[in-house]
Amino acid sequence: MHSWFYYYLLAVNIITFIVFAVDKAKAIRGQWRVSEAALLGLSLIGGAIGGLFAMYVLHHKTRKPRFAIGLPLMFLAQAVLLFWWIVRTI
Repeated sequence: MHSWFYYYLLAVNIITFIVFAVDKAKAIRGQWRVSEAALLGLSLIGGAIGGLFAMYVLHHKTRKPRFAIGLPLMFLAQAVLLFWWIVRTI
């Protein structure tokens, strides 16, 4: 697998975690929030691990079914695709 793909996954997961953290901080201060679509979209494009980590470390969005069910499913799908990709390239 190309190293750029690993860099992409690392970057998108760090960005996803940061955006979840920003949304949590804004929620605490009662400010304008990051949309759920943006949070889910970042998770969908490869940031599911970052989103899950943020959910449980920051205790953010853990009660919302879209996140409590959706992010683990996205992570599972991404893990299966990554496994398939690795096996296919061996």
